[in-house]
Amino acid sequence: MTGVALSIEDVLERFPAYRVVLAVARGLAIPDHPPPRIEDYVTAAERAIVDEWGDRPVSEMTEVAAWRQAYKGFGIRKTSYRPSVERLVQHIQRHGALPRVNALVDFYNAVSVAFRMPAGADDLDKIVPPLAFRFSKESDSFIALGDKSAQNDPPKPGEVVYADQRHVLCRRWNWYQDERTATSAATRDAVITVQSIAGAGKHAVEDAAAVLAEGLERDFSARIGWAVADAASPTVTAGG
Repeated sequence: MTGVALSIEDVLERFPAYRVVLAVARGLAIPDHPPPRIEDYVTAAERAIVDEWGDRPVSEMTEVAAWRQAYKGFGIRKTSYRPSVERLVQHIQRHGALPRVNALVDFYNAVSVAFRMPAGADDLDKIVPPLAFRFSKESDSFIALGDKSAQNDPPKPGEVVYADQRHVLCRRWNWYQDERTATSAATRDAVITVQSIAGAGKHAVEDAAAVLAEGLERDFSARIGWAVADAASPTVTAGG
């Protein structure tokens, strides 16, 4: 079985602390509702944010502050463009809970806030590897998740994007996902990323990957392969 390759080499010179988990999940069985252990994990992640963070400004969170600085590093200063983990934490602060989508999304969103790292997933059957976190190109296209008009909204020059060989999978690093490769309850194979820019513990991405893999194997019947791309290994392959 062919593995999925990912490169972060393009962004490392400017962001040398960047690390990303590439996890490939095959044979997913996504239930209609989160299994009890997944639901307990999601609830615990929500409660931890409420108990530990309350209504303090999320900008004071070390990991979020590091992502905000990184966003400024490629020209993003508008407060409407924030890393996905920041928006999830703010959702908990406002509503007391994470948004619920499906069991898979709910689980990796909980991993995201528990480790305070952006996380996301794409349907493996809809992408064309290899994958890359890189700076945008003139030919890039992007259709925002949920945009029924399917209007192209290409990234700005110099923007960090996550892309396959056809188009952008996520704009502004981890701000918003493309419609064309989104997972659904019918997804059977997926590629999941968990990202750290700075401020996390030395082995934090590995710890997040281990939690993610354990839950997907145990409660989603998936076969998991994962690897970590960083300055020492800018190109990795997982799920082979």
